[in-house]
Amino acid sequence: MTITQPDLSVFETVESEVRSYCRGWPTVFDRAHGSRMYDEDGHEYLDFFAGAGSLNYGHNNAVLKRALIDYLERDGVTHGLDMSTTAKRRFLETFQNIVLRPRDLPYKVMFPGPTGTNAVESALKLARKVKGRESIVSFTNAFHGMSLGSLAVTGNAFKRAGAGIPLVHGTPMPFDNYFDGTVEDFLWFERLLEDQGSGLNKPAAVIVETVQGEGGINVARPEWLRALSELCARQDMLLIVDDIQMGCGRTGAFFSFEEAGITPDIVTVSKSISGYGLPMSLCLFKPELDVWEPGEHNGTFRGNNPAFVTATAALEAYWADGPAMEKQTRTRGEQVEQHMIAITEENLADVKEYRGRGLVWGLEFHDKERAGKVAKRAFELGLLIETSGPESEVVKLLPALTVTPDELDEGLKTLARAVRETV
Repeated sequence: MTITQPDLSVFETVESEVRSYCRGWPTVFDRAHGSRMYDEDGHEYLDFFAGAGSLNYGHNNAVLKRALIDYLERDGVTHGLDMSTTAKRRFLETFQNIVLRPRDLPYKVMFPGPTGTNAVESALKLARKVKGRESIVSFTNAFHGMSLGSLAVTGNAFKRAGAGIPLVHGTPMPFDNYFDGTVEDFLWFERLLEDQGSGLNKPAAVIVETVQGEGGINVARPEWLRALSELCARQDMLLIVDDIQMGCGRTGAFFSFEEAGITPDIVTVSKSISGYGLPMSLCLFKPELDVWEPGEHNGTFRGNNPAFVTATAALEAYWADGPAMEKQTRTRGEQVEQHMIAITEENLADVKEYRGRGLVWGLEFHDKERAGKVAKRAFELGLLIETSGPESEVVKLLPALTVTPDELDEGLKTLARAVRETV
């Protein structure tokens, strides 16, 4: 694909140096539909990034777009703080009937603000309020957001350093398989909890991702998650599952923890809950934890009614039909895995490991700089992929759940070519 030099001058002179994704994809995007994006010169890109997981149903999904346009054209409420609106009522009823009740989940729903880190901050605050303790346990290579409370339970040294102040009241523990299976699960954690001389303050809660997306596509085993849930119950700690990127069907089931058969005390949801890329997040928690005073946690943009509209449309379109969406995602995941096996076999000396669940996959190389080179070459070939891991050493695949088998084949063949051409 021939790419002309785009005019990036205003971005380079006016926008902050903090911008990042645009550096890896040096073009100016103009429109998008489904799993395709197009730049202003008409070049086409197959998108295996999906808005960092915010576009599980693709760009400008026709069903969601129609619902949004109809709502706006009738002058539906757009900004509502936490006022009761018809859009919010319909979302809550739909979420309860399609998601919560069929899974026997008793959760209350809180709208903490528009982004994932808002949901995490509210979850941490609630856990501390309920338990009357400050400490939160997180895990190695975790990522939970960029505000201070979320950074305190994030593992990435580069992102933590951006805080500029000490990040306190968070204690990291080893994630599943951190010691390559040589250490018994939670041996260190439980020993510290029970040792009065360990120096570990009794935690209010533990926060965990079932699949660490930004951390390198590290997949927790169901038995590890069950053991963690049991440990939290024994030790009087709340279990928070951060399902911001892996929820809304990314791993197959609507919630990524369903496979493990656990019921977390608190769950954070964002990214694809609106279905259309509109800002929206939820903090879900068991009813007995609903100890908030009115207005004790609030935010101006927690009532994004257009997001309620597209969220409702997404649930009705993709989740009302029982397990159909879950089965499709698992089938697509098997298709990805077959390509990953082929890429690994072709590059045995270079590929360290591939791993994933559903439609989130990672490809790690022995050479930690290789992933960035592969992503760069993939862009030149018309495929959008990012890297993840503490040293950006993993190629990360995050296609839309609505991606077609042909589009998957096309993108994965392009990935294989990019790997081949960066030797």
